[in-house]
Amino acid sequence: MRLTKTFVPTLRDDPADAEIASHRLLLRAGFIRRLTAGVYTSLPLALRVIRKVEAIVREEMEASGSIEIRVPIVLPAEPWKATGRWQRYGNEVFKLEDRHGREMMLGPTEEEVFAPLVAGDLPSYRDLPINLFQVEWKYRDEKRPRFGLLRGREFLMKDAYSFDRDEAGMRESYRVMYEAYERIFDRIGLGYVIVEADPGSIGGGINHEFMALADVGEDLFVRCVNGDYLADIEAATPEAAPAVEAELEPMVEVETPGAATIELVAAQLGIDEARTLKNVMFDVDGQTVAVLVPGDREVSEKKLARLYFPKVVRAFDDDDFERRGYAKGYVGPHGFDRDVAVLADPSVRAGANWVTGANRTDMHVTGMNLERDFRVDRWEALVQIRDGDRCPIDGGELEVGRSIVVGHIYQLSTEYSDPLRASFQDEDGSEKPYMMGCYGIGITRILAALVEQNHDGEGIVWPRHLAPFDVVVILANADDEPVRTEAERIYAALGQRGIEVVIDDREERAGVKFADADLIGYPVQVTVGKRGLAAGTVDLKVRASGERSTATLEDAVQAATDLLAGAP
Repeated sequence: MRLTKTFVPTLRDDPADAEIASHRLLLRAGFIRRLTAGVYTSLPLALRVIRKVEAIVREEMEASGSIEIRVPIVLPAEPWKATGRWQRYGNEVFKLEDRHGREMMLGPTEEEVFAPLVAGDLPSYRDLPINLFQVEWKYRDEKRPRFGLLRGREFLMKDAYSFDRDEAGMRESYRVMYEAYERIFDRIGLGYVIVEADPGSIGGGINHEFMALADVGEDLFVRCVNGDYLADIEAATPEAAPAVEAELEPMVEVETPGAATIELVAAQLGIDEARTLKNVMFDVDGQTVAVLVPGDREVSEKKLARLYFPKVVRAFDDDDFERRGYAKGYVGPHGFDRDVAVLADPSVRAGANWVTGANRTDMHVTGMNLERDFRVDRWEALVQIRDGDRCPIDGGELEVGRSIVVGHIYQLSTEYSDPLRASFQDEDGSEKPYMMGCYGIGITRILAALVEQNHDGEGIVWPRHLAPFDVVVILANADDEPVRTEAERIYAALGQRGIEVVIDDREERAGVKFADADLIGYPVQVTVGKRGLAAGTVDLKVRASGERSTATLEDAVQAATDLLAGAP
């Protein structure tokens, strides 16, 4: 492979729209190019890394007993309407019509394809269990694509689906996949954690996310400092605070002119924000839902949405407050009719003599107390977790970390087989729905996660087994014939040893070539130049450590081979 004969368009400067390291470096190093918002072309270097990741994934999936197939990306609407996801996904997916007016979509996930496929061709309990997987491009019409490959509209995924006759079989298939994922991410070399997770729009019950640790990751997780609790931030539940024993004060109205926020109320009354009771109003498919949390906490809308899934949950806007007769910024729970669903986080039980809205503009009340003054219809953990919350296992301190979700596995049970009528004939002759599992890995997200975890001020530092090439041979003086001859000899000899080698034979200054070699992240660099040739030596560099050395011309190939063997 010669850089004069391939397509590696490196950039000197950081792209203006690149916010994080992986986006910036993959663009600068010539791995990807933006076609439109959230859609990227994979250039030759990116494809080489992607294929190496795919190879690891395929090897471990096949070793675990999964069988690879390929299903289309253009999908009919009918199965999606049967499961309700055509409506629930709404504008999140790309929908289209063919020339005959039939509704179609570009596949974002494939439960509605795999379940009917298996039901049509594996109708007996004797055919089970079975696990099928594919590696394919997926499409979601992300509202605000950003961060390069991390939040895109097109992405490469491995997704697998297991089919079992009973719950015990489903749990066993899940265990096999869980362990296969551990092997996959260990072999790839990512630093990761496995957390209990929120199933989100996929649905189902028990599920786990595999999260690559990253300072800029959009996905948050919670861990206990004592090491005995890990969870996705939307699935995490802090230890419930004990109830406060206090003498109940009478409820008294107080004037709070212009204090339509918790901050302003607390400042006017000279109290801590934690003493106020926040009432956050939501619409759930036309029903009014009030969520109560202490004033110093925020409501997790994702947790609330999960409770009401598949109904649409949205926060009140100004029109909602006006149309439904609520004073925005001054809502109190003592004013709710029975047609309002009142939910509260368990932390509300721990408070007494709350300060909250009086349901009139510029007025609040003090001395508000549970049961005497207001009701709660449903207790649910709905606060956003924050650093310092207490662990539900041992009461230790919780801390919030950032990550990139690179894998997610689910126990789906009959979430899809029931509505799709995907069933098999059991041993007693009865028809039963398949017990399903779903297992996804974001291949292109792994590419970005690897760069987030492996870079420095000069560029990418690929793990040796995933680098696009093992060694680069650099011609420091491309116009010098003896230099070219010796570089070509070393290049050919390395290739004969089965080493993935590229030669930088461009008519460029040596400094540009050195900078590009560091930027791209070849594990070992071999430089042939006039000065070294005169001394009978070549220069070598290990990218990860920055270690530099020299070798004689005769020993150059073996020296590069040895350095590569020791490269991380």
